[in-house]
Amino acid sequence: MIGNAVKFIDRFGMRGRPGILARALVLAVIMPGVPAAVAQQDDMLLEGDLLSGETPAADDGGLLDGDLLSGPEPSMESAPASRDAMTEAETEAMAVDAAPDSVSAHQALFLDDRFPSAAACKTCHERQYRQWSVSQHAYAQFSPVFMAMQRFSNQRMSGTVGDFCIRCHTPVGMTIGESPNMNNYDRHPRSLEGITCVTCHRVSAAYGKVSARISVDEGSLFDDVLGPEGDKELERVLRNRDVYRVVTEPGESGRPIHRGVERFFPLVEPGFCGSCHDVTMPNGFRLEEAFSSFKASPAALERDDAGNGATCQDCHMGVVQGLKAGYDFGPAAMVGGVETEPRRLTNHYFAGPDFSIVHPGIFPHNVDAKRMATMREWVQFDYDAGWGTDAFENDLPEDATFPERWRSIDDRYAAREILDEQQKLLDWAREQRLEVLRNGYKLGDVTLVRADRDGIDFNVEVRNGTTGHNVPTGFIAERLVFLRVTVLDSDGLPVFLSGDLDANGDVRDSHSLSVLSRDVPVDTQLFNLQSHFMTLNNRGGEREQLLPTPYSVDVLPFVRPSTRSAILIGQPSTTRIQRKSIEPLGSKTANYHVDGDALIVYGDYTIEVELVVGMIPNNLINTIQDVGFDFDMSPRQVGDALVAGHETLWKKTIAFEIE
Repeated sequence: MIGNAVKFIDRFGMRGRPGILARALVLAVIMPGVPAAVAQQDDMLLEGDLLSGETPAADDGGLLDGDLLSGPEPSMESAPASRDAMTEAETEAMAVDAAPDSVSAHQALFLDDRFPSAAACKTCHERQYRQWSVSQHAYAQFSPVFMAMQRFSNQRMSGTVGDFCIRCHTPVGMTIGESPNMNNYDRHPRSLEGITCVTCHRVSAAYGKVSARISVDEGSLFDDVLGPEGDKELERVLRNRDVYRVVTEPGESGRPIHRGVERFFPLVEPGFCGSCHDVTMPNGFRLEEAFSSFKASPAALERDDAGNGATCQDCHMGVVQGLKAGYDFGPAAMVGGVETEPRRLTNHYFAGPDFSIVHPGIFPHNVDAKRMATMREWVQFDYDAGWGTDAFENDLPEDATFPERWRSIDDRYAAREILDEQQKLLDWAREQRLEVLRNGYKLGDVTLVRADRDGIDFNVEVRNGTTGHNVPTGFIAERLVFLRVTVLDSDGLPVFLSGDLDANGDVRDSHSLSVLSRDVPVDTQLFNLQSHFMTLNNRGGEREQLLPTPYSVDVLPFVRPSTRSAILIGQPSTTRIQRKSIEPLGSKTANYHVDGDALIVYGDYTIEVELVVGMIPNNLINTIQDVGFDFDMSPRQVGDALVAGHETLWKKTIAFEIE
């Protein structure tokens, strides 16, 4: 019956994107008696409380995109009785596929021959897997902020945004027909891998700038993959099967391996990155232009056969994040404990400005963590309280209670061991992130122009240290890069502040709720490289918006194509970005003035300048919080995690005297 259901999907439901009727048939065959529940959510009123402790319910999807069968499915939390008889490989595969509570065993098996998991690649490519597992590519679909933005956009535009955003973050998830708005708890493990191994190594065409509308070739682990150097080394391994103990056919005894590696040169070219890292919306609005910025940069214009210039890969996959400094050299795989021949090695972390704010039990990707507990169980583990440490467990009251999964002290200690390893990986990722940011942003001279009883004037220079693109780049309208400036008198008391945060963790700009409510004054001298979306009002003026979702007078707002060509002006007439980025090797200067009335004490003064970066502003959380955040996170938890992730890249201090 299952086979007939699959044939039905192939014929009538478009394999990978089953229609409602096909999905109903699968539910009827595989899960008889399970109702096709429709997820519902009460509308929430936005009351201006940016970081409230309440957790809005995240939308399970379905209602926003017409999918009537997106309700809960059977859980895989309990292991089969025959687990002890399973092989290690089978146990690992089951653990990987059991993470989402609603994924059925049949669904997991259906995908094994279509999209191999990263855990399957890990068997031989441990180094690459470890780097990728904590990367922003691996985090792409995990991000609760992204998912809230995805749901918010579809909510405001009557579902017509569709999968435009999420297809960049989970190509496999969209290929298999998941709802763009469903909760991450319920997604398939392949979907949660985000930009996973097959997303790049099973793309066989040079798509160019297509805003991630690419096709991932389907196939099992045994089918060919694509790489930058071809299959010369693979052929040598296959000729020595007795050494490497590999097999290329299902059912054979040994270590599964792909039969071939096709040389795909676009993998080493910037255009391959441009398929996703240039985003143009359906109305012609250029949302992200990282690749376009690169194409106009010295790094691209100076490329020649002599090795001048640089590619995206040179700076983001080399030994130094953010600079062209060469690559590592060593075995690309460890097959059965035996190294392959040394070659050039790339870093699969791809450092950038983002970082994880979710529970470390569910990210980075970790096979052991998936074996131990489901995501819902992991988020119940209070690692901040010290569960699983001697300090906590030895001082535990007799009446202490725990969630059912964590009642055993042995399980809490075992979980802590996993979390300690996860934290080591997160710490390494932070070092990589700081490296790329410090190579991209430079704090120049702090120049004192005047200092007397009438006031203080000084300038601060901020430079772009790269040749490859503007900084910030990508989603520039939500990238915080600002100067925190403090002027202290001889008693150490501040007489001037700029770049400080309000009660919600925002800088005091025009989007700060504290500024809008007049609790704090606007920071008129704020230096911030965050760009802004500008939308045209009906009467001709412009206004800033946090997200480019246009206001509409229609009862049913929807995403509209542009009514005129955007080729000549490069953007639709109704929306634009007010760019504040710095061009490659360029600079901007911030000018500061401290009024003489603030100088109560004469004598020694100090100017402290910090260059600070943040992932996104907290006021964005206020805007999107009514659709909820995945993994049971409240707006307060999300906001606190974002502020905790602010990084001071550089700091300079100058001292002077006012007589």
